[in-house]
Amino acid sequence: ETDGKISIEIQTENAAVVRKCFTLLEKTFNIGNDIFAEVAVGYGSQRDTGIYILNAEGEGLRAVLNASVQPACCKRAFLRGAFLCVGSITDPEKSNHLEFVCTSEEMANVLIEYMAEFEIVAKIIGRKKHFVVYLKDGEEIVNLLNVMGAHVSLMEFENQRILKEISNSVNRRVNCETANIAKTVNAATKQVEDIILIRDTCGFGGLPQNLREMAQVRIDYPDASLKELGSYLNPPVGKSGVNHRLRKLSEIAEHLKEHREEQQL
Repeated sequence: ETDGKISIEIQTENAAVVRKCFTLLEKTFNIGNDIFAEVAVGYGSQRDTGIYILNAEGEGLRAVLNASVQPACCKRAFLRGAFLCVGSITDPEKSNHLEFVCTSEEMANVLIEYMAEFEIVAKIIGRKKHFVVYLKDGEEIVNLLNVMGAHVSLMEFENQRILKEISNSVNRRVNCETANIAKTVNAATKQVEDIILIRDTCGFGGLPQNLREMAQVRIDYPDASLKELGSYLNPPVGKSGVNHRLRKLSEIAEHLKEHREEQQL
């Protein structure tokens, strides 16, 4: 209500939404002949942008002004209507994001309040001259779609979200396995290099029997895992025992390297 004049303006990119709004004004408040209304495709800087604008004014709209949104069904309808007019949702394959772009902070707070009554926690942020109410949590978005009665969209969103989670899980597992393989290969390569250094520098003759056997098995099976190496020993040794022997060989190789560097100095 401005200067004693009651008016309502609805903007949307969907012509069907404008027609539906006008029909609801008529049927819900019985004010079809008591208001002046017109529909245009934009005006000013919005002309020819595909934005449909419903302008209505008249005393009959006082019923709308005084309407109270109290029952849960009315709040569901309010959220549904707000989403149709100023809401949007991103492709769940890319990210989880649903938002309402409000022209006033008061309306943004109303949306947050109504969503909170359905245990949906939304946040608000300023964007230029607008106040954006948004959700980024997938579960919260699903709950809001359910509250608004968008069950088909809810199922599509859930399907995409599940596929995305499965894909991310597979990628994490593949990356983890790839990293483990790379770690194993790098470790095996260094072990072989250390053993060759020992062999070429002082030979295996001075090594204890268990280390001598371990060094030879590692050279013979450079790609084998610790468990496999242990099975080739006589008697077989567990992974921890193999790792202990290889670590001892690595320490011997490090001492040889340090001795060589001292001689070079």
